[in-house]
Amino acid sequence: MNSVNDILNSFIPTTLKEMDGVKLMDRTDTKYTFKMELLPEVLKAIEPFYKCLHIESKVMSSYQTLYYDTSTLMLYNKHHNGELNRYKIRHRTYVDSQLGYLEVKFKNNKGRTIKERIKEKDPATVFNEKSHAFLSGELPFDPGTLVPVVWVNYSRITLVNKQSAERLTIDINLEFKKGDKIVNLDNLVIAEVKQEKKKPSPFIKEMKKQHVREGSISKYCFAIAFTYIDAKKNNFKEKLLALKHIIKHDTLTNIYRRHN
Repeated sequence: MNSVNDILNSFIPTTLKEMDGVKLMDRTDTKYTFKMELLPEVLKAIEPFYKCLHIESKVMSSYQTLYYDTSTLMLYNKHHNGELNRYKIRHRTYVDSQLGYLEVKFKNNKGRTIKERIKEKDPATVFNEKSHAFLSGELPFDPGTLVPVVWVNYSRITLVNKQSAERLTIDINLEFKKGDKIVNLDNLVIAEVKQEKKKPSPFIKEMKKQHVREGSISKYCFAIAFTYIDAKKNNFKEKLLALKHIIKHDTLTNIYRRHN
């Protein structure tokens, strides 16, 4: 079987500059999770329909992301409880290009995801004046209540539809880190189709062919569920336990050992 890198190098390449027209800062997201062993077959099937982002001849990019929440995990709990009009706050470092951004993602009550960001090279424990002003303009609560809660690191493949405004991100080599606690999910793929509005997609068609169902919780919620034993998880239980069919990890057997 060809390696993932070999298959990606068979795609027509695209560049960051060419991708500027497909930023999709206001969009719909469709998520899927599946086994790493399925990825080569999926990539071969969709190769005619997508270009692959190359950065300095690399077909995968390394991301390091620090998420912020309140000390009571208010933002996580809103996700857990299924509330709309909810936020994620993070600092993302694009390791290969050494670019950094402070980002706010807002999911409105129509299910659309809107992202705003500013350049900020390094993640902070305490926000500087520029970052505080940005967050104050985007959030309905005091950004001074935010603290770093978890790191989410991974490798990302970015594909761009040749015919329509669609981006497909495929995240692998996931690592969740909170203090000394590190959780690696090497066998898990998290794929996300990003479109202006939901419409037919070669990748979604391939997922149906492979009997992979749409649906996942965010990487942030995965990370909190895996690293915070006391965090609420009951509403995620079905999705988390479904991971048993994808990965084998001791954390899954212990994740509900306390009542939430």
